[in-house]
Amino acid sequence: MLILANFFEAIAVVLNYALSFYMWIVIAGAVLSWVSPDPYNPIVRFINRATEPVFYQIRKRLPVNLGGLDISPIIVILAIIFLQTFVVNSLHGLARTIGQ
Repeated sequence: MLILANFFEAIAVVLNYALSFYMWIVIAGAVLSWVSPDPYNPIVRFINRATEPVFYQIRKRLPVNLGGLDISPIIVILAIIFLQTFVVNSLHGLARTIGQ
């Protein structure tokens, strides 16, 4: 059972890092939306390709435009925090339970 506990612990750690990394990409995408970056810059293109599909799904389902201010990045960040709190902590707890 120790191997299964370590497996769940590893999944929790990797998922936590991936969610944290994506949160920083979302923050960078929100900051880039305030300025006029070069659309041909590879970093700008990567950030737009990584964030726009998620932002589009939120904009399509919720009226998140308050007076010209797009709050879809805030909703994505809150969802990431929820996933980190609920899923990652649940995986850590499951690993502890199995490891005993």
